Amino acid sequence: MISQRAIDAIEVSDTDSLLRVVDGLCEGKDWDGLVELKHRCREAVSRGKQLWGVEEHIRYRLALEAPGEWAGPAVSEGAARFSLGPLPEVAASTKTWKELADHLDDGPWRAVVAAERVVRGETGCGPIPDLPDFLLDWEPVYPLATYGADKVETPSPDPVQVGAVELVERVALIDDLQSEGALADLVQPWVTESNGRCETSAVEGDAIAAIRALGLSRARVGQMTAGEALRWMAWAGASGGAHGRRRGAAAGRYGAWWAIATICDLDWPPDPTDVGHAALRLRFLWFDDGSPGTGWALRIAIEDPETGLAWAMAAVDAAD
Repeated sequence: MISQRAIDAIEVSDTDSLLRVVDGLCEGKDWDGLVELKHRCREAVSRGKQLWGVEEHIRYRLALEAPGEWAGPAVSEGAARFSLGPLPEVAASTKTWKELADHLDDGPWRAVVAAERVVRGETGCGPIPDLPDFLLDWEPVYPLATYGADKVETPSPDPVQVGAVELVERVALIDDLQSEGALADLVQPWVTESNGRCETSAVEGDAIAAIRALGLSRARVGQMTAGEALRWMAWAGASGGAHGRRRGAAAGRYGAWWAIATICDLDWPPDPTDVGHAALRLRFLWFDDGSPGTGWALRIAIEDPETGLAWAMAAVDAAD
């Protein structure tokens, strides 16, 4: 049972005091008390109290810190719009599928938790939508978020070494809205929910021509392996940028697969072997214009030697 102090704080919408109560309940591993506090906050919201943020924070802490018996129901309740990350990813970051599976309702959130555990290298999580429920030999170690009580760390992959390159004067643009859209989808929250911008191009030619088609007058480029490119695409696809909602590592993996499959005209859902062959045949470049990098960035050019086509995207976001 929660304290009278907590009940009084609810009635006056004292969020600071309630957050301290939450910290104490977590420290004492009083998960039943935390659930009771969540229910009381939800009831108070129905009476006009401004405590929805506290309720969502409680669900976040349950997903992050509580055993599966309490974390699973917190995830199954649905999206927590203002938490530090999607609750399926939060729970999957600290608990195995075995610890969570019996406590998750059937439905989309269960599938996302399974997909998040797959990204972390776990097997035996059951089928997940469209993609294999295990990591393929050709897939990289995907970037993962680290969650804490009041923060999340989402470091980008290691930077690519770049050097100056001469750009072509003329390019042959092509109409490939599907491939450009698949690349732009990787950073959709950066653009629609934050301060970001994204430009894409598709050309008949090589990756350098695709970079020039973005309007750059100078560029530095660096070769990337397929694994490095997938890591960067997955990192961007998982991220919300500066202010957008994070989508999670499983969404990042999905977005990277979707981009490769679309560029290479593969059916969806794709044959995993075909996606691997496609990724390994493509040529990937990181590029920039020499300006200092700030905030979130994904600048990638992709060339398909078999078709003679290439694509590029330049996406950036910043906190201010």
